[in-house]
Amino acid sequence: MRIIGFGAHPDDVEIFFFGLLAVYRAAGHEIGWVVATDGAAGGEGDAQMLRRTRRAEATAGAAVLGISPVFLDAADGALAEDRAVPGRIEALIAQMAPDLVVTHAPNDYHPDHRALSRMVSDAARFRVPVLFADTMLGVDASPTIYVDISAHFDAKCAAIAEHVSQRPQRFIEAVTGWNRFRALQCGYDGCAFAEAFSFTPRFPFSDIRALLPPAPPLRPLGRPAAG
Repeated sequence: MRIIGFGAHPDDVEIFFFGLLAVYRAAGHEIGWVVATDGAAGGEGDAQMLRRTRRAEATAGAAVLGISPVFLDAADGALAEDRAVPGRIEALIAQMAPDLVVTHAPNDYHPDHRALSRMVSDAARFRVPVLFADTMLGVDASPTIYVDISAHFDAKCAAIAEHVSQRPQRFIEAVTGWNRFRALQCGYDGCAFAEAFSFTPRFPFSDIRALLPPAPPLRPLGRPAAG
């Protein structure tokens, strides 16, 4: 299969769904990695220098998974206003012909995340199903799919650490608690870290279980005590 992940900012794929892509990669599937904005609003100082820095960091983060990202270079913080991006996303999907695409949740906290979610969904249309990532720290999220990323969690943290300009330790600490909570929440047996996702059936894609990584076994439930 071919799976494409669309992140709004240069470190978003790493934070939100690196683990999922790593699971697919380890299973021998082809991975695409797209960064929509240039990241120039994610810091202080010269914007052009920050663009170059963040592109280099994103390239290094994707390299942890052996992937070269595609950069759309839209303006950071103004993705919804860029009328060229939807057409470019549509062309990428048509060109790469993925079996599944992954992007931000429609209700995530950042306007660029919400804008990209809408653009990817519209571009996917009848071509490919869309899987939505967890919201930041799971706020106002109702996941329906959990993926055990325990074997790839160290690589995820290493990829986040490549984003030196963004004070990455704060995000490493965040995903450590966040992905640990999702693992506990879903009750998987032996799962230390999990990423969570949601899928909304939409014509013509109503059931994508065959496209998802197999779920780890659930923790055995003991018999209730006699009353």
